[in-house]
Amino acid sequence: MEHLYPEIVITGCGNPLYADDGFGPAVVESLRALALPASVKVIDAGLGGPHFVFTMLDPAQTKKLVVVDIADFGGKPGELRWLSVEELPPGSYRDAHSWDLTEPLQRIRDEINVRILCCQKKHVSAPEMEIGLTDEVKQAVPKAVSAILEEIGVEYGTVAILQEDTHGGRAETGCQTR
Repeated sequence: MEHLYPEIVITGCGNPLYADDGFGPAVVESLRALALPASVKVIDAGLGGPHFVFTMLDPAQTKKLVVVDIADFGGKPGELRWLSVEELPPGSYRDAHSWDLTEPLQRIRDEINVRILCCQKKHVSAPEMEIGLTDEVKQAVPKAVSAILEEIGVEYGTVAILQEDTHGGRAETGCQTR
């Protein structure tokens, strides 16, 4: 029987209209270009919808949630840091509607492995629109993709996928872009 919920959910949060706030969606776009295992679901949660990600999780089937977003943790712009839910100060992680996402993450952390990959922002332009990441954050996108693939146990370049070959059979190939 096919599972209704993915085993691994990767969600990018942010808004590409506000400079470095588009980091999460940029990482999601790069991940979607890869042929990932069927057990992995990649979601662009945007700015106002990260709380909807919780509807895609079932502790009986979902083993890991990876959240990708910018943060200000005092690092150099473009620096990446993995955080656990325990490392998020209460009330520190809010979406655009001021929904505190720390509390729901705290509730599921004992049943689902929750990891947050943060990128130190350089510049967020809100409320003014400014499309495009700063150079430092843009350079962090492929590093974030590699870090996520390692976190979920997928070796870049060796993801085995099955495709129909030209003779009607199946051929195993390596990691491909769509």
